[in-house]
Amino acid sequence: MTLTPPFRADIVGSFLRPAPVKAAREQLAEGTIDVEALSAVEDASLVDLVEAQAAAGLQVATDGELRRSWWHFDFFGMLDGVEIFETDHSLPFRGATTKPHAIRIDGRIGFPANHPMVGHFTALAAVAEEKGLTPKASIPSPTVLDFRVEEPNIVTDAYAARADYVDDLVQTYRDAIAAYYAAGCRYLQFDDTAWAYLCSETELERARTERGIDTEGLGARYADILRRVLEGKPEDLVVTTHVCRGNFRSTWISSGGYEPVAEHLLAIPYDGFFLEYDSERAGGFEPLRFLQPGHQRVVLGLVTSKSGELEPKEEILARISEATRFAPLEQLALSPQCGFASTEEGNVLTEDEQWAKVRHVVDIAGEVWGES
Repeated sequence: MTLTPPFRADIVGSFLRPAPVKAAREQLAEGTIDVEALSAVEDASLVDLVEAQAAAGLQVATDGELRRSWWHFDFFGMLDGVEIFETDHSLPFRGATTKPHAIRIDGRIGFPANHPMVGHFTALAAVAEEKGLTPKASIPSPTVLDFRVEEPNIVTDAYAARADYVDDLVQTYRDAIAAYYAAGCRYLQFDDTAWAYLCSETELERARTERGIDTEGLGARYADILRRVLEGKPEDLVVTTHVCRGNFRSTWISSGGYEPVAEHLLAIPYDGFFLEYDSERAGGFEPLRFLQPGHQRVVLGLVTSKSGELEPKEEILARISEATRFAPLEQLALSPQCGFASTEEGNVLTEDEQWAKVRHVVDIAGEVWGES
């Protein structure tokens, strides 16, 4: 396999929360244990999780987001100037209802020196490197904050309008990159639902009418924000992105192929793009023609994390072959389409099925790209 990320067999990030973590969370809510006791359970579960990733044949390890409730709100709520609060509506998943949380900007946005998730990465790295695995950190993209925040929820005098916080948002993420790098991170991923929403007329209409977002030229705006964030990043830091169509209890939000955004998206100087291709909602591989020649890699999310049923290997091989009509095989890789638990509730499959999926990805990637 490859020696540097993104790997030929890779993962998006989250895993089903282990039973001990779920039980400890419940005990914390009931007041029968304290935060320190919960942390001890999470530390022990992290060791088990990394060992399971190694046993599955991966070269990469994440912390499975096991310390988080949400893939994005937890990170945002730990930034300066950002608050997560309960609102009167949930996210628009098909057939499932999330907790009604939303983003409020109540001060100048910044990355605090003691952001807890940098410590989460340090704990992961200590375990992963002992097993010979590359530790990977995943955080929500700055574009997600911009797309999710509703105009009335910008309640600080620091910003008169949405456009006024962009410079601070860019600097916040530059500081985040610097903090993770200083902690030893060399593989960082921005999880991003915004680009998938830009592929959906339904979600664009919601953004206009429900969140007061001017969607005209939004792809160019987001590409500019991300280019500015990535300017001057260390050369030995790999930064990828995962474009997500929604992942909660095996349901989804966005539908539509990548054609409306591909030219902007694939021109951003990421080192890799994790693109979901597990259903017809993602469209065809034609947008991959915009991939820049060189080191960038598209990680094809052809194995779904939303169910436990294994896709026939022949079908995955055929789809990889189809993708090579539009991008060279050496710039492709394979992963599950998303994480297995973008929120603490997790998708509707068992842990055994989850690991079977991961091994399936590793086995198929080994057959397609071979060993180095």
